[in-house]
Amino acid sequence: MKVKAIILSAGEGSRMRPLTLTKPKTMLPVAGKPIIQYNIESLRNSGIKDILLIVRYKEEMVRDYFGDGSEFGVNISYQTQKDFLGTANAIGYGKGFINDSLLVLNGDIILDDEIITEIIKKYNQLKPDTLMVLTEVEDPSAFGVVEIENDNIKSIVEKPKKEEAPSNLVNAGIYVFNKDIFDKIDETEISERGEYEITDSVSLQIEDGKKVIGHKTNKDWIDVGRPWELIEVNEELIGQLKNEIKGKIEDGAHIHGDIFLDEGSIIRAGVYIEGNVYIGKNCDIGPNSYIRGNSYFGDNVHVGNAVEIKNSIVMENTNISHLSYVGDSVIGSNCNIAAGTNIANLRFDNQSVKTKIKDKMIDSGRRKFGSIIGDAVKTGINSSFSPGVKVGYNSTIGSGVLLYDDVPSDTRVLVKQNHIIQDKNKIQK
Repeated sequence: MKVKAIILSAGEGSRMRPLTLTKPKTMLPVAGKPIIQYNIESLRNSGIKDILLIVRYKEEMVRDYFGDGSEFGVNISYQTQKDFLGTANAIGYGKGFINDSLLVLNGDIILDDEIITEIIKKYNQLKPDTLMVLTEVEDPSAFGVVEIENDNIKSIVEKPKKEEAPSNLVNAGIYVFNKDIFDKIDETEISERGEYEITDSVSLQIEDGKKVIGHKTNKDWIDVGRPWELIEVNEELIGQLKNEIKGKIEDGAHIHGDIFLDEGSIIRAGVYIEGNVYIGKNCDIGPNSYIRGNSYFGDNVHVGNAVEIKNSIVMENTNISHLSYVGDSVIGSNCNIAAGTNIANLRFDNQSVKTKIKDKMIDSGRRKFGSIIGDAVKTGINSSFSPGVKVGYNSTIGSGVLLYDDVPSDTRVLVKQNHIIQDKNKIQK
């Protein structure tokens, strides 16, 4: 039975703002690749070569990067979702694409290749109408929770109260369907959120007596939905790096860990690298900088003298000038971080760091979490950022600013100082 795949990549990813103001979420980089590339490679490694990408938001970035997929060993085609009308609507674009069965996954997850191998094997053995991948969580209240009996899914409850959840098994957003799903998508009514939900379509299958089974997996998968999760998946993947040196390391640099150093890049004398680090093409690191584990540098990044960077993502064409500190942060493309900038990652009361998502303060659960800085941001000398602060696209933070609150895009923040100017000859002794 030939399996084709759909990857959903139409949305912006508003919870990832300001990073997604200029890039679709699935194209955000982790450990040297866009998020969605990991999915494409997982499908390819599992023998699935025909892939349909559902795109819309800044879709030209996806199309330009992947093309027809031949460079990645797959065959990629595209459909543009005309309106953001939910997952069922997006999957409906695959009606003319399917032959026998269709594997569907969200473009913003990163999963173990073995999950795909497992579910294809189980689907071919049991031949259900739908197979849904499930995972167990401690608190299911933020997910679609599944009631299951002998692998058969009895019901799906969206975001129940924790004490009312029928189980701790939740929908992982990975499915295998046959053609029946498209009939149910046509019957699906719009939800309270104004979207056509694929879980509603699957619920219609259950009501119709179709065979809908769950597959519980213990393999790794990561949903990259919020900014600190980008840092966490970057930690995971860079931690798996193997040493590969294509650039130059000067005498007097000290490397303790595995690094990927791409062509045209240089690590200068006095640089101390501790832990695994990814450095892209044409980067200039140092001299005398301290780069700590799980840091990622995109192409054409410059890190100046005596800079310390810890567990951070620095995107392409960004400059971090001398005597700066960046901790557990994400810095976008084409930024200039001026000398003496401090991006703090630890609250003085040692509590977990909160950040604003869609106008609500959300606890990241991380004791160490710095700032999320959009593309084309510039900082002035000796500016400082409190943990959890976000700065929008093309904004400027002036010299000496101590930033406590989020800054929108296209904004300039300055400090107004009062100076006392005295004639030294007239000052009373």
